[in-house]
Amino acid sequence: MSTALTLQQILSLVGKLDDAPGDETPRERFRQFLKQNTRDVGQVRDYIEECLRISGDQYNRALQDLVNYLGHFLGFSVTFGRYQGVQGQNGFDGHWASPTGFHIVIEVKTTDAYAIKASTLVGYIDGLISEKSIANWDCALGLYVVGRPDAELKQLENAIIAERRTHQLRLISTESLLSLAEMMSEYKVAHEEILALLRPSGPKIDPIVDLMARLVAERRSEQLPEPVSQPEPEKETTQQEQELPLEEKCVYWLTSVKSDEKGTAEDTIKSLVGQEHVYAFGEGTPGRKLIKPGDWICFYANGKGVIAHAKIVSRPEKKPHRLLRHPDKYPWTFRVANAALYPDTPVVISAETRSNLDAFQGKDPNTPWAWFVQATHKLTEHDFNVLTRR
Repeated sequence: MSTALTLQQILSLVGKLDDAPGDETPRERFRQFLKQNTRDVGQVRDYIEECLRISGDQYNRALQDLVNYLGHFLGFSVTFGRYQGVQGQNGFDGHWASPTGFHIVIEVKTTDAYAIKASTLVGYIDGLISEKSIANWDCALGLYVVGRPDAELKQLENAIIAERRTHQLRLISTESLLSLAEMMSEYKVAHEEILALLRPSGPKIDPIVDLMARLVAERRSEQLPEPVSQPEPEKETTQQEQELPLEEKCVYWLTSVKSDEKGTAEDTIKSLVGQEHVYAFGEGTPGRKLIKPGDWICFYANGKGVIAHAKIVSRPEKKPHRLLRHPDKYPWTFRVANAALYPDTPVVISAETRSNLDAFQGKDPNTPWAWFVQATHKLTEHDFNVLTRR
């Protein structure tokens, strides 16, 4: 199977992205490449994560186009915006038109360069209404799509609430937007259902509950075991097997670490795993009751890759650690040792990497793959070694 081009390779081929007019500009070549060659949400996730790992105008502008391209996967007709504002022209990043007549005006932010003012996005929508591109505010919504959560994002959220603009403005991370696109791709979620999640909620919540119930039911049906014609007789455990050291019985785990307004995933791993030699799980974390001394665990930073691994040396105890940002959510702490941290050289879970993992055998590595990193789960020893460069 051929390996897809990385975003860096694509951008080097199309040239420097800017707002120069014309059909043969780098901007148009990049957008045409996406339209003609990027057919799976999994590929878009790869490109967006690459944008978030690498700083600079070229990648910020590519992120804007990729977010807009996600609008096509969600069933919208998309108008790409300008990269930089010009006086006298509407400077929206993207304008998504739904077949239902509803409009979403997009503002894409990595949150690491410029302050965000809610009045700017409101002004873009007012301008589109004045131009008759949108009928009125009743059928419009401003949506901030944010790459990296940080303290400034929390300030924007508070400003939207304080200014009573929750019926006009919304916030969503690139991770959550990708998840919506994957839901449409994997579970045939309707465009109207996605729209119901994005726009201000009406008085009736049944449609959202129905969607959640259907997705849960489908997931459970996928996990039903295959029927077995004859159960195998139980095998008595020999004394030799009982005496095997823990290292020979170890299980390998992957767990996901998210950034939020209080700190990055890298900060969490550095302080807990690197300095305190501990980690913590929540009440409902898959595997919490199963992990044991002798197991190994690797840590995936959302949007970046695997950034550390360590050996587990104790079972979880309900003793929240003082350095946890949310001790009420993650009260179960366990000790680790032999920690290796590599936040500056993460193991990126690219299409090429996925094609080498046991977990993706028989699967197209370009199809949605968030399921692999969104929850704590077991790995084969081979996959653990690939993801940790062991």
